[in-house]
Amino acid sequence: MTTNPKAARYNTRRVERPEPPEAPGGSGLLFDNQDDGFGNLDFRAPQDKAAMPVAEAPVVLTEPGQTPADPPTPAARATSPEEIEAANKAIAAEGLTARQLRRAAMIAQKHRLEATSEYDAVRLLREAGVDPFSRASILRIVSPEAEVPAIPSAGAATDPVVSPIPAGRELARLPGDGAQLPTKIKPAKLPSTEQRAEVNQAAEILRMQQDIARRRRRRLALLAARLFAFVLMPTFLAGWYFYMVATPMYSVRTEFVIQQAGPSGGGGSLGGLFSGTAFATSQDSIAVQGYLQSREAMGRLDEDLGFRAHFQDERIDPLQRLAKDASLEAAYKVYKKFLKISFDTTEGVIRMDVIAADPEVAANWSKQLVTYAEGQVDHLTQRLREDQMKDAQAGYDSAQAELTASQRKLIDLQEKFKTISSDAEVALIVSQIGGLEQQITQERLSLAQMEANPEPNQARMEPIKRRIATLEAQIDELRAKMTEDTPDATSLAEVQGELLVAQADLQTRQMLLAQALQSMETSRIEANRQVRYLSLSVSPIPPDEPTYPRAFENTMVTMLIMLGIYLMVSMTASILREQVSS
Repeated sequence: MTTNPKAARYNTRRVERPEPPEAPGGSGLLFDNQDDGFGNLDFRAPQDKAAMPVAEAPVVLTEPGQTPADPPTPAARATSPEEIEAANKAIAAEGLTARQLRRAAMIAQKHRLEATSEYDAVRLLREAGVDPFSRASILRIVSPEAEVPAIPSAGAATDPVVSPIPAGRELARLPGDGAQLPTKIKPAKLPSTEQRAEVNQAAEILRMQQDIARRRRRRLALLAARLFAFVLMPTFLAGWYFYMVATPMYSVRTEFVIQQAGPSGGGGSLGGLFSGTAFATSQDSIAVQGYLQSREAMGRLDEDLGFRAHFQDERIDPLQRLAKDASLEAAYKVYKKFLKISFDTTEGVIRMDVIAADPEVAANWSKQLVTYAEGQVDHLTQRLREDQMKDAQAGYDSAQAELTASQRKLIDLQEKFKTISSDAEVALIVSQIGGLEQQITQERLSLAQMEANPEPNQARMEPIKRRIATLEAQIDELRAKMTEDTPDATSLAEVQGELLVAQADLQTRQMLLAQALQSMETSRIEANRQVRYLSLSVSPIPPDEPTYPRAFENTMVTMLIMLGIYLMVSMTASILREQVSS
């Protein structure tokens, strides 16, 4: 920042000066005056010009006779001291500058006029008929022999009194005109050091201001050149490319969501809290997004619909065209540039923009990529579902095989012991023993009744006794059959034990088979819940107007980028220069 210097402002108009004090003792020094240091320039405050006395300009004559048309003759010569003092005061009241007074003193000294002061020199010159303020008078000081006509000039126009000399007339020669000036001229009194310092300071400030303005103009010109070279020219080239060269591109928008095939209501587990929300399928959505942006998806799209061949067409501009012998990485860069996929974590929606030079091609690419996404979603949960069903099926098959073996063992035992149920055999034998016990009890009652007679009939008692003995033997045999093994048969207790064990094992295997069947059904339900399917919310429809390039936006972005780079480089260079200079 540059601060304008504050210089003192001088008065620019002439004012009436008071009568200068007379030199003490009448020293008569010609240069005993008060010089303001500005020559003939008057910087005093303006006054009323009507109140200022105007001195009559004397006219120099070259011959003694004068006509009424000639300029007036000089004033009568003052002889008394009072007249001289009055004439000097009148001259002082004219407001002559210090330069004019010095000029009058020099002309008076040249003509050898004894003047007591500068005002007295003006008076003497006017009485002698010489105009002290004309250019001819100064020229006569330099070359007294030359006759130079008085030519009005711009410098003479600033004098308060100017007397032009008519053409064809020459200056009057006064006594001593032929005398030569002394070889050593007395130097004029210079301004004071304070006045010269102020003048030098003002000149120096002006020079500094001019230098600063010149440097500012140069720096502004350099700045404009740099901005044009590094900002405006790249912006112009970018705008020309986007408006005139770039190939129109069509963008097809597709939106889909990955949903879970589960019940609408949440289960008892904590996972049921997130069922039906975006958090339940966020991992699958992120996985599908990564797959669609992978090289595998690009390769499948190239094999199915010719991705590379489309961007290798001659209709594509050179900056976006893919070379004929382009590598896989170059094609993959183009694929990532023209395929934009984003996933909204709050809503669980995947948005996909497919860009191509033909709207129909872009729509076909989008549909094909959605098909790839559906296959990838099925593949993500297929292994989990297969593992769950595989374990449940294996458990069920094992339980069924063991049940079959247990049932076969029970049948073998039944065939071996020739009985279907041990409980039935035991119940039959027990019932038989009970019947025999009942008969024995009746026979014993009959025998006791007969023995109660004083003279029992032995013939009737003997059959009763034999029947009782037979029944007891039969009961013992039945009891032995239940608990004792014989060479011909196995005890009923052993048969019943083995049959009960086989039956218990069979029942256990039946229960395990039921549990395995239930587990398999649960696994099947869980596997069905793990199924993911892709639902399209926005179908790919080809547009009728190109989406890219956005010429104006891209041009403005280019300008901002170049301007930012230029500002960073400029600031870095300025900081480095400051560090180096310090």
